[in-house]
Amino acid sequence: MAGRRTSGVLAMLAEAQRQQHRREEAQRRADAAAQRQYERARRDAERAAAQGQREALRAYRQSREADAARRTAELEARVEELRGTLATGLRGRGFRLADLTAPTAPFDPGQLGVPVPMPDQSWYLIPPLTGPQAFNPAARREWDEQAAQARARFEQDWYAAQDAEQQRLRQLAEYRAEFDAWLASRQQLATQAARLADGLRSGSGGAVAEYFETALGWRGDWPEGFPHAAEAVWDAGARQLVVEWPLPDFSVVPAVARHRYVKTDDRDAEVARPVGERRALYREVLAQCALRVLAEAFRADAEGLLASAVVHGVVEAVDPATGREESRCLVSVAAERADFLALDLERVSAVDCLVEALHGRLSARPDKPEAVRPQPVSAPAAPVPSVAADGEGPDLFAMDPIAFEELIAELFRRRGLRTRTTARSGDEGVDVLAEDPDPITGGQIVIQAKRYRHTVPPAAVRDLDATMARCGANRGILVTTSGFGPGSRRWAEGRPLTLVDGPMLVALLREHGLPGRLGTDGTRPAAGRGGRRQAAATPEPAVLPEPTVLGPGQNAVLPESALGALTVRFSSAGGDADLTLLLLTAEGLVRGDEDFVFYHQRGAAAGAVLLGEKAVADGRRSESAVLRLADLPADVHRVAVSVNMDADSPLTCAHLADAELLLHTGDGTGWSFRPPSDPAVSAMLVAEVYRYRAARGPAVWKVRAVGQGWADGLAGLARAHGVDVG
Repeated sequence: MAGRRTSGVLAMLAEAQRQQHRREEAQRRADAAAQRQYERARRDAERAAAQGQREALRAYRQSREADAARRTAELEARVEELRGTLATGLRGRGFRLADLTAPTAPFDPGQLGVPVPMPDQSWYLIPPLTGPQAFNPAARREWDEQAAQARARFEQDWYAAQDAEQQRLRQLAEYRAEFDAWLASRQQLATQAARLADGLRSGSGGAVAEYFETALGWRGDWPEGFPHAAEAVWDAGARQLVVEWPLPDFSVVPAVARHRYVKTDDRDAEVARPVGERRALYREVLAQCALRVLAEAFRADAEGLLASAVVHGVVEAVDPATGREESRCLVSVAAERADFLALDLERVSAVDCLVEALHGRLSARPDKPEAVRPQPVSAPAAPVPSVAADGEGPDLFAMDPIAFEELIAELFRRRGLRTRTTARSGDEGVDVLAEDPDPITGGQIVIQAKRYRHTVPPAAVRDLDATMARCGANRGILVTTSGFGPGSRRWAEGRPLTLVDGPMLVALLREHGLPGRLGTDGTRPAAGRGGRRQAAATPEPAVLPEPTVLGPGQNAVLPESALGALTVRFSSAGGDADLTLLLLTAEGLVRGDEDFVFYHQRGAAAGAVLLGEKAVADGRRSESAVLRLADLPADVHRVAVSVNMDADSPLTCAHLADAELLLHTGDGTGWSFRPPSDPAVSAMLVAEVYRYRAARGPAVWKVRAVGQGWADGLAGLARAHGVDVG
């Protein structure tokens, strides 16, 4: 009995152990399955991550390749734009004055002209309570809450509408200001068009040149980075237009041919454009620029003024020898009207057309840049301003070149300089070398003498600037029998350069007792066929009219002959006085110390005001100056003509016995004024030459006699007009 019980207990224990073992085995299998599932999920995640990284890397590389392709396309588009410079210019019609006077539309503000509607408070009213509800406290509280919310909405909407209205008014004011500025610009263009039309009808050389400068600079479809502001000179005798056109430099041709993305080291690589290809493309661009300027000039010539045109394409470059910036001519071409219009410019090769068909000159290495010799212009040119001849002395136009240089050297010798002419060869652009012996302000001066019949081109002035630097001179002087354009005078402005044109030259020669005249009748000689001068009868010596006498405060209108050269001479039989001139703005102040012309600074405004030397004759001391009113900057409104006694002497203006100020033009028209002998002043504003415009009238120059002064002499005169005398 006991044995059976024992075997039963053992069986139960064994079964329990087997069940425990099965449970543990099942748990191990479950854990193994979970581990396998985890490993499988981890591997799937890693594969997915790797796939995502590959996709991201592929997308990244594709974006980099697309960016390189885009930039390459931009380079190709730029090259195509450069190659289409001429084709772009041939599209459309030529310039007309009507382009400056396009009709203007009236001001239309559109929706900005409609005020923002303001909210009406009646829209926000809550209906009042009626009947029993009016006495129900709960209904009253609810009505009060609704009324308060309605008032809040009204106030919010009202302030929002006010803000919107203020913003509308600001935008309307800005739009109106923009419209008014645009309208003013259109009106200025219309005024310019009317002025140019009048000038073209009158045959004014300046108006013709300005018309073509406007026509050539009008279009704005030149490639980016290309300047397009011409300087033109019109030769009426030869019916020839000479254009100096600024060119873009070598950098406009892209140095990179294409961009590519390098996958191996994740970088952008630039493939350089071969230098030979860049140079060839640059030469093609320069040729296209010259041809386009010629095409636009002839197309703008609706009146048939042009018989021929000359284009000098110049670029600004640094001279490696001097380190100074200078202008170099890279392309030059001259074309007769009929020959040029016979070309089919849409089908030509620009370089071949310019060099072979038109026999132009194009730099072989413009990238350096190596300059070419400019094409010669026709001998007949625009007449110089009229200067009456007195029948004495040689015709400066017909003088031997060496004799002309000797005459210029003698002129400056009489002005107190030590001068000598250079040899005919190896002069490096210097005709006369001069030295100012003054130990403080003196130094070497280079003088170029150009016996021209046509307007001196700006390149000659820039060449003088470079020659002056190369020779180490303090100042350069360019003397010509013709005239200078605005481009030349802008270049000389602020530089130690003095420009002396034909009328001023004749005035200086007469002042110093030297012979010389411009032509047989005060202008250049008449030109016949082939440019030969035709014979003309020698005029009888002219009898100059008596000057108009002015009293203190009186004024007179100056004629057009005064714009070319107005000579101002002050003389007296008493004490020694210095002539002083100040260039003044509309406020009566100098723009800077360079506008103060006196014995230590004898010129201003690039030679528009030039002070002469003192002279003594017949017991009278005199000093003169020459004013070129037409060449004064636009912001100079007055030229104050003053005299002052020596600051170290006790003399006053009372010692100026029999003093007289005489102003006269080249044709002999003159005005005189005898200033008062005032013992209380030692510097006196004797007269002023000033711009004047009457209501609805043209601007003119006038002269006014003054005769008022300062007790503290030159310092007071200078200080009163804004000169720093510290």
